[in-house]
Amino acid sequence: MSAMTRQCVRGRRFATIEELREQTAAWHEYVNKKQRGVDWQFRIDDARTKLKSLYPKIKT
Repeated sequence: MSAMTRQCVRGRRFATIEELREQTAAWHEYVNKKQRGVDWQFRIDDARTKLKSLYPKIKT
């Protein structure tokens, strides 16, 4: 929602809800076609070290 607000809706006024729906649908299709990847900054072991509370080590 935040990205859509920043990239599609912010600073614009729409006369009708239908116009808003059309514009957000067009933005949604455009963004999905771009297929941006994720650039992971560190490995799982590094994440577990830095973010212990979020990535607990599972005992097997």
